[in-house]
Amino acid sequence: MIGVRLHGPKDLRVEKLSDPARPGPGEVLVRVHAAGICGSDLHTYLEARIGDTKLRGPLVLGHEFAGAIEAVGEDGSKEHLLSLEPGMRVAVDPAQPCGHCERCREGDPNLCLHLRFCGLYPDNGCLSEKIMMPAACCFPLPREIDDEAGALLEPLGVALHAVDLAKARVGESALVIGAGPIGLLIVQAAKLAGMDPVFVVEPLPWRLHLADTLGGVSIDPSLGDPVERMRSATNGRGVDVAFEAAWADESVQLAAESARPGGRLVLVGIPREDDLTLKHSTARRKGLTILFSRRMKHMYPRAIRLVERGEIDVKRLISHRFPLSETPHAFALNSEYRDEVVKIMIIA
Repeated sequence: MIGVRLHGPKDLRVEKLSDPARPGPGEVLVRVHAAGICGSDLHTYLEARIGDTKLRGPLVLGHEFAGAIEAVGEDGSKEHLLSLEPGMRVAVDPAQPCGHCERCREGDPNLCLHLRFCGLYPDNGCLSEKIMMPAACCFPLPREIDDEAGALLEPLGVALHAVDLAKARVGESALVIGAGPIGLLIVQAAKLAGMDPVFVVEPLPWRLHLADTLGGVSIDPSLGDPVERMRSATNGRGVDVAFEAAWADESVQLAAESARPGGRLVLVGIPREDDLTLKHSTARRKGLTILFSRRMKHMYPRAIRLVERGEIDVKRLISHRFPLSETPHAFALNSEYRDEVVKIMIIA
């Protein structure tokens, strides 16, 4: 089969790989139909690491995907109320918690002490024609959700978890910093939860325009200090919740300065240098609650219902499509933010 492996910073290669073996107990073999490029993939692509996880050998990237089941191992069909069968279209959760550690048993599988994750070294990801996955990670897709939308259920789940962490309340105000795919999905989820207004700070004009069309109130940082504009828009109060969904650099301080006293900060972005920059006095004097968002908790059923009912539009995010063979070009374009890129979909 064909796969795309990272060998070092910006060194992506389309290669011939061995086909996966037959699925074992509790496993399914999935033929990948659509895969999205995520900001966390870009971290690994640019730096050959993400946080303190370093690339130590060739790795297939990618974790946002949907496809069709080709084969089911023993007991794999029993992992869902709906039997998993060859030919069934599925969205796939890339996280593979152990299910047995303290965090898993207490209902926090996103904090699993032994978590395996597609495209995070040493576990290969989905940018290949086929991938073996635990059956428990596969969620059947209704006819109303195509493969591209199915792949975007993963970032939607991340956005839903962030809004859950914020304990959003109807009528509360919010700020989303960063109108990339996760930020745009947070805007939609926050609006659906009853938050209003939902301000958005984003330097790229095409992404800021998209945030507007999805219900956000845009603040263009090139037109003046976004904090001052935020204070003016809220009569000096600040927002109830600030979501940081960029690259977690100076944007964390911006979030803190924009929040009201007693407000909440939800940090979703991943910093390039693995450091958190925040002025202590800002957070202390305001008595801010700071929440770190780590992936999601069993969000696929909720995400499927929201997309199926048309309450959240995931496909509006897709700006580019490339075949699997052009994945290196797609990553280069995405990392340089060229051609008004928002979300790139790889069609396998």
